[in-house]
Amino acid sequence: MGKADKDRLIRTLNSHLNTIHETFQMLDQNPSSSLEKVSWEDVLKMGDQVHKQATVAGMVWTGERLEVKAIEENMASYFNMLQGFLLVSHGSKVGAGPTLSSVIHASVKQVIDSSFKLWKESVSLYGPRNNEDQNQVVPLLVGAVWEACSALKKAPSTNITAIGRAITQVAVSVKDVLREMKELKQGSSDLDEAPEEPSNRVEGDSQDEGNTNDDADIGNDLSAEEMRVAQSAISVVSSILLVIKELIRSITSLLKLENVNKENNLASLENLLKLCQGIGVQVDELGACLYPPQEAAAIKVASEKISSLLDNMQAELGSLDGNSEAFLQAGNNLRNSLKQLEVELGDFTSTDVESRMQNVTLSD
Repeated sequence: MGKADKDRLIRTLNSHLNTIHETFQMLDQNPSSSLEKVSWEDVLKMGDQVHKQATVAGMVWTGERLEVKAIEENMASYFNMLQGFLLVSHGSKVGAGPTLSSVIHASVKQVIDSSFKLWKESVSLYGPRNNEDQNQVVPLLVGAVWEACSALKKAPSTNITAIGRAITQVAVSVKDVLREMKELKQGSSDLDEAPEEPSNRVEGDSQDEGNTNDDADIGNDLSAEEMRVAQSAISVVSSILLVIKELIRSITSLLKLENVNKENNLASLENLLKLCQGIGVQVDELGACLYPPQEAAAIKVASEKISSLLDNMQAELGSLDGNSEAFLQAGNNLRNSLKQLEVELGDFTSTDVESRMQNVTLSD
């Protein structure tokens, strides 16, 4: 277990890492559509083999005797298996759209990253005094490879599933913003004038000391005008959730029709996802602008972009003959909510200007 042995292992490992890195770069490009598509089941099978090989590697590294030759043989077997896994994964991208390709790339990268970490850290611990560290660290690294390979089973295997999950993720994000928006509260202008309540606390009592009113009222100091804007924005985001819900239903209904060419409609479905994600970005912007002092101009811009994205979404879905009555109604409700938000922004802007004018002091 001398330095020469460790240097030899490092050189051998670097050679394998470079080869895998070059192969992994293939995943940045989609394979030709003329190639035969590899099923995702074949990818899962190769993932299981990578995990089994990682388990064998763990047994080698945590054994009583660490022989360089045995380690090198196991290393070669592991990276040959990883190479095959990459080639099969690349073949599974035949016919994959941008969303599915991105998911495949991310899932495969987790397996590669965890594999690299397993071997880099194991080799770095190689030495006569590091057996105990290897027995503790290596099993954890093998477990990380297992988790990455197991995650492949949860990844979508078709374009439709990948797009559907991505749209659902937008809905989850929008719902989180809506929850935060509902936590906004109007500040009370009567707090300073309220009579002091009698207290039974003994002077000098330190209980709850440090919990000041400022801490309790963070985010609760919206003016009445700002609160009306916030309520209108909440209505807008609630309507957006309904639009996304009906969008998913419309797409699902379309895919059940036998005469629909799913592959030809892939571009339209990808566009619908982009439009949905664009609305999600504007919801984030809208939520951020509601905190005092509210940014009326930015809120108006976000509102206008949401309206434009909705129009494009309806047109794209219409090209697929998928504008259900429920989706159209949800869209109309969102437009009404956006109009009401514009009304509140107009009132707020006027009130804000009047308030500032009243605070202007004329001087001689």
